[in-house]
Amino acid sequence: MSALFSSQALTGPVSSALCEHAAPRVLKRGQRKPVSTTCLSGYGGPPPAWPGRAVIKEHSDKVKLPKKFSLLGSTGSIGTQSLEIIEEHPEQFELVALGAGSNIELLADQIRQFQPSLVALKDGSKVQQLKELIKDVQKQPDIMTGQQGAIAVAEHPDADAVITGIVGCAGLQPTCRAIEAGKDICLANKETLIAGAPYVLPLAQKHGVHILPADSEHSAIFQCIQGLPENGLRRIILTASGGAFRDWPVERMKTIKVADALKHPNWSMGRKITVDSATLMNKGLEVIEAHYLFGVDYDNIDIVIHPQSIIHSMVETQDSSVLAQLGWPSMRIPILVTMSWPERLPCSDQFCPRLDFVKMGDLTFKAPDDAKYPAMQLAYSAGRSGGTMTGVLSAANEQAVEMFLDEKIGYMDIVKTVEKCCDAHVQELLQKPSLDEIVHYDQWARDWVSGNVKPSRSREAVAA
Repeated sequence: MSALFSSQALTGPVSSALCEHAAPRVLKRGQRKPVSTTCLSGYGGPPPAWPGRAVIKEHSDKVKLPKKFSLLGSTGSIGTQSLEIIEEHPEQFELVALGAGSNIELLADQIRQFQPSLVALKDGSKVQQLKELIKDVQKQPDIMTGQQGAIAVAEHPDADAVITGIVGCAGLQPTCRAIEAGKDICLANKETLIAGAPYVLPLAQKHGVHILPADSEHSAIFQCIQGLPENGLRRIILTASGGAFRDWPVERMKTIKVADALKHPNWSMGRKITVDSATLMNKGLEVIEAHYLFGVDYDNIDIVIHPQSIIHSMVETQDSSVLAQLGWPSMRIPILVTMSWPERLPCSDQFCPRLDFVKMGDLTFKAPDDAKYPAMQLAYSAGRSGGTMTGVLSAANEQAVEMFLDEKIGYMDIVKTVEKCCDAHVQELLQKPSLDEIVHYDQWARDWVSGNVKPSRSREAVAA
């Protein structure tokens, strides 16, 4: 067992890279620190996107309707749901540019329906096929490819905001270019903050850009802090479904197969995020995001298992009131909030079914089991290290999960592998990396996992 999970778990090699302000503290509830706009400055952290509250500037200019969007990742889950919202509110929203990967059949349908002026296609070899599919479209879009195409979509001069549904560090550079162009960011790309916060947040502050969270948990927090006074926030409580193994005994975890990990009880999601939900790494990564988004110390961010997934997260204020955001499990509302903020738009019952408290039934909660979910403490420790460590954590996890899904390693090896990669990064940890350095260490972590983990038929612990 390495230093991260030893008796010195949160003060081992990773955490020792921090200054004393970031060392873990065991506090009683009444001793929790208030949040302030300077809560990160003690250890050189970047300025939070929303330091404990969300305030609308009194003299801010209203965006002319329809509000115009660029969309990165249009054929993925976030992208398709964003387009459904635009379709539901044509008088409020308009699509001007979109970027996609390689699903040209769906992309062609999107072009035909929404008629953007610019399209970016990641796979340049499919441009001719796409042109053939849309030859009947009267308003032909400009088509660009690769990273430069994604950047052009992000910078589109007509866009008021950019929805970042693109996966991985590939979304970092287009997001930064959108920020430099003064576009608000509807954030659905985890790496933007988990890996890129030390660079992205100061950039957003410099250009006066809003970063609006589209994750259901962070959207819930964002909605709950509307109108809070300065220093009014005491604690963030992230809810977790518990994933596929919330009712499994720890002793049974060694028998987990890929098919078991993909059976999420509440949400229909992609394979990688479903595995992250099972390990609770997704919640650990959300703790890091919440820290950067809202300027809350890690000691004041808690996780609670909530099997029904009705409460999407909560905040506790200084007077011990708790505010929660509730709704059926759906990404439409959090995405809509990012697109429409600071307004609230009406939705039909068919599009966003209203919560029925009678049908909802009981709401239950329990503490997460550290033995079952070791990824949580690993994420807290990496978060306290800050800098490039959180990006390494995320990239190593992505690579390890891919190996698990390919049945090259066992389920119990995922977190062990990520932990060893984080330990290996301690000597190279950078607190204020450049964008190139962030991207470099993302790839470094993936290469480390690939190079130091040997596929094993028995799927025992395999990290070297």
